[in-house]
Amino acid sequence: MSRKTSRGNAYIEFAFIVLVLVPLLLGTLGIGVNMIRTLQTVQLARDVGHMYARKIDFSLVGNKTVLASLGQDLGLKITTPASGSAVVILSALTYVDPATCALGGAADASGTPTSACVNLGSWVFTQQLVIGNSTVRDSSFGRPTGVTPDPTTGTISAHDYVRIRGAALPDFTAIKNYNEAAGGSGLPSGQVVYISEAASLGFNLPGIISNAKAYSYDFF
Repeated sequence: MSRKTSRGNAYIEFAFIVLVLVPLLLGTLGIGVNMIRTLQTVQLARDVGHMYARKIDFSLVGNKTVLASLGQDLGLKITTPASGSAVVILSALTYVDPATCALGGAADASGTPTSACVNLGSWVFTQQLVIGNSTVRDSSFGRPTGVTPDPTTGTISAHDYVRIRGAALPDFTAIKNYNEAAGGSGLPSGQVVYISEAASLGFNLPGIISNAKAYSYDFF
């Protein structure tokens, strides 16, 4: 075999090897980047949840700015209209027992719930805040419907969350960790459960990695 023929064969073999190695290398880099973004998303959900459960008001611009700085590596932005590549969803839930019905004005003089308390025995949203680009991902726990949350704070009045079915958590299995006992939630009346969710767009490579997203949630 001549040297020219040998060299030509080597070029062809190298080309075939490159066809395999380049996608493999790019895929490995993409998976690595997405693993890092997943860890950052998990950390963001945890950090924000800790603050939210400690009554930090993320409806305030100053606190939103702090949140944006925590999620800046993920592309979390608080601009209007929504933009960026990440979203944080903060929800507050409570269990509707007779005392909660009375708080919402749906109980008689003796404290017995009336038929107006349609969410008796249900978990309901008392607040939900969406910060960042809401198109990245919706909440895994649903959204309150048929109610009018406060446009600034996202809070829902007791009158609404005991009387309007759309304020109830759609899937109660998500919160069954709080075992219901004796017709209640197993928690003190009026106890609030906080949920923090964070999601971000991942690194995509045409033909190799598509629709990559990271998501995490925490209960407090």
